[in-house]
Amino acid sequence: MSDTFSYLLMAWLDPQLLLLTALGTLAGIYVGAIPGLSVTMAASILISFTFSWDINNALALMVGIYVGGVYGGSRTAILLNIPGAPSAVVTAFDGYPLAQRGEAGQAIGLSTVMSVIGGLIGTLVLAGSAPYLADMALEFAPRDYFLIAILGLLLVSTLSGKSLARGIFSVALGAIIGLVGMDMVTAQPRMTLGSMELLGGIHYVVVMIGLFGAAEAFYQLHNLNVVPVKQKVDKIIPPLKMVLKYLPLSVRTSIIGVIVGALPGTGGDIASLFAYDHAKRTVKNPSKPFGEGAYEGLVAPETANNAAVGGAYVPMLTLGMPGDAVTAVIIGALVIHGLNPGPMLMIETPHIFWFTVGNLALANLFLLLFGLTGIKIFTKVVEVPKAVLIPLILVLCVVGTYSINSNMMEVYWMLGFGILGYWLKVFGFQTGPIILGVILGPLLDKTYRQAMSSVGDSGSDFLLALVTNPLSLVLTAVIVLVLLGQTPVKPWLMRRIRRH
Repeated sequence: MSDTFSYLLMAWLDPQLLLLTALGTLAGIYVGAIPGLSVTMAASILISFTFSWDINNALALMVGIYVGGVYGGSRTAILLNIPGAPSAVVTAFDGYPLAQRGEAGQAIGLSTVMSVIGGLIGTLVLAGSAPYLADMALEFAPRDYFLIAILGLLLVSTLSGKSLARGIFSVALGAIIGLVGMDMVTAQPRMTLGSMELLGGIHYVVVMIGLFGAAEAFYQLHNLNVVPVKQKVDKIIPPLKMVLKYLPLSVRTSIIGVIVGALPGTGGDIASLFAYDHAKRTVKNPSKPFGEGAYEGLVAPETANNAAVGGAYVPMLTLGMPGDAVTAVIIGALVIHGLNPGPMLMIETPHIFWFTVGNLALANLFLLLFGLTGIKIFTKVVEVPKAVLIPLILVLCVVGTYSINSNMMEVYWMLGFGILGYWLKVFGFQTGPIILGVILGPLLDKTYRQAMSSVGDSGSDFLLALVTNPLSLVLTAVIVLVLLGQTPVKPWLMRRIRRH
């Protein structure tokens, strides 16, 4: 117990970790607020700069970026009706009308306080539920990891946007990229095209920086002539009476955010939609009609998307599955530092889990401090011309990629993936499924071979183990249900249920 508390308070008591968390949170607010920049992009670039750091220092900075970035998008959503991040799209529905009424300051203040409440509730749920999930870790066999990898790949439907077919193509492309290099069992080259440079594979951080960083910079070239809108901001800190009035709604929507965030492949954007829908259905007398500046329409999505941060860490730390795109990048950071994200993480390195919990709580307190201050400076940063911002992003991408292995070939690969990501965006493909494939493809390959070896390469014994082992049976059943949910069977069943 004493060790747990020491891990929890590590970031609070170490001046260096305290400073890194504060800097990460502050930077995250601005990264999340500027349309065209994303938390995922920032985290992927950071990996390349922090891979030689101590793991605690690297995680402290990334947690701060994550927490600040999810909140930061609400500022431009309220001030300019331009969500800085996908999770802030719903915030703009009522936030911008509030700004048009001259209540931008109060709207930003209320969204800050509610975001912190949501973030702290998400952290508490992470601390309370994850250790119980970790107790199952010792029960996991290679076939269970294989099933988890399959379940992770099925998340492509939630990351695919409007086209599942394009999502399947993207995740398959990612899996192929992840398998390039030397076969881990036979040591034979795979898909290297005779190139010696490809024998070591393509570093997934290079792929992430290219697809999320360079690709976004190239894509923003379409918006060079967009003129930033200026807005006057007044009083920020909301009255205590207002906070208490909306507290019950914030608690309910925080729970929604945690649950949605814990579902791998979802995230704050989906959580905020569910929360907004809940508010519309349960609030009988809103301050204004929803969509016309209702404070309830601001509170619900802001608490949910920040609570989803704690929820997203649950599958990442306990199952090694990314809760969203940012946690997919953080998994990469853990792997780079020699850790094993998944069921064994809390058994082999429990200090990482409790350090993360304490760090999330600390980042939320810094979010309260920075969120209620520096608004005038913030409005100037938002007005930075794209012509200045885009070259800066590309320089960071190049420097970050080169710093991984001091290899110019990886810089060329990064730029190549940036061009690929740009054209995928132009034609409506999502880049999230590619990263999913890059991460889960090698895991699928490795665990399938291990599972088959454990049953003497007998296909029948392998299939029998899927239905005779309780944990494997549950995972198999979940996979079947997910597959059915993506076919016409689901609507047919729903129609049958309604008839009866």
